[in-house]
Amino acid sequence: MVVATISPAELKALEASLLNTTGKVALHDRFRSLFALKYLKNEDAVTIISKGFEDPSALLKHELAYCLGQMKRISALPILEAVLRKQDEDPMVRHEAAEAMGAISSTASIPVLREYLTDPNRSVRETCEIALAKIDWDNSEEGKKHIVVQESEDIIPTYTSIDPAPPSSRLLSGQPKPNDVTETSIASLNANLLNTELPLFERYRAMFALRNIGTPAAVDALASGFADDSALFKHEIAFVFGQLLSAHSVPSLLKVLQDSTESDMVRHEAAEALGGIATPEVLPHLKEWMTREDAPTVVRESCQVAIDMWEYENSGDFQYANTLETVRTTEAAA
Repeated sequence: MVVATISPAELKALEASLLNTTGKVALHDRFRSLFALKYLKNEDAVTIISKGFEDPSALLKHELAYCLGQMKRISALPILEAVLRKQDEDPMVRHEAAEAMGAISSTASIPVLREYLTDPNRSVRETCEIALAKIDWDNSEEGKKHIVVQESEDIIPTYTSIDPAPPSSRLLSGQPKPNDVTETSIASLNANLLNTELPLFERYRAMFALRNIGTPAAVDALASGFADDSALFKHEIAFVFGQLLSAHSVPSLLKVLQDSTESDMVRHEAAEALGGIATPEVLPHLKEWMTREDAPTVVRESCQVAIDMWEYENSGDFQYANTLETVRTTEAAA
C-alpha cells in the first residue's frame, strides 16, 4: 500500500494552485494540482477540492467531481449531492457529480439519485440511472464476489479507475486471456454496446469489456458507438479511448472533435483523449480548436489541457501530476 505524505506548506501550495488564488495559474497547472490532491485521498484533499466548485469553469468543476468519486470517500457525498441538486449548474458538472456518487457507491446516495431519474437534462438522468445500477451491482452477489476475488488473489487490474460499470462478467479482472478474445466475442459485445433496448448499465459493461480487450477490432467496435444519440454514452466512449491510448482511435476522435454539431461534453472528452494518445498529427488540431473563437469554452479549455498532456507524453517525464514536486510517498504495510 502506498501512503502519500505531504507537509502543511506543500498542501497549502496545492490549494493555492487549484483555487487560483493569485489569478495567474494556468488551467492546465490547476489540473495538475488537482490530480496531486486526488492522489492523496485524504480528508484535507476532499476539503480543498470541494472549495473549487465556486469556479466559473465547467471543465474544472466536472474534473473536481470526477476526482472526488475516484477518491471514494464518503465525506465527499454532501458536496456532490449539492452539485447534483444545483439546477443552474452546467449539466456536465451535475452529471459528473452523479457519476461520482456511483463511484463512491454508498447506499445512502440511492434516494438522491432516484430523485433525479426524471431530471430535465437527459445526461443527468441517464447518469443517475447508471449510478443506481452500479450501487446495486456492487451490493449484489456477483459484485461482492468480484471484490473478494480481487483482494484474495491480489489482482492488479490493467485499469485502476473506478468505472461507472464493471466489464462484462468474464472480463472483470484486467486484460482478458487470449482464448477469451475472438471475432465472435467482440461481435457479441459490439451488439450489446449498440443495443438501445438494453439498460445503459449493460451497454456500459460491454463498453468496458471492449476496452479491456483493446485490440484494433475492439477499438473499431467502440468507435461504432459514436453513432448513438446519447451524449453521455458517446462521451464515455471518448473517455475509454483516453484510457486505451490506442493510435487506432485517433481518426474517430478527430472526427468528433471537429464536429461542431456534436455535444460539447463529447467533444471535450475527445480532445482530452487525443492529448493523452499524443501522436504527432493530433497537435495541430488541438491548437486549432484551442484558439477558435467559434469553439465552445469547454472545448477550448479541454484542448488547452490536452496540449499540456501531449507535451508531457512527449517529454519523457515520469508522472503527469505535480506529485513528484509536492508529494512524498512511503511504502506501508496494507
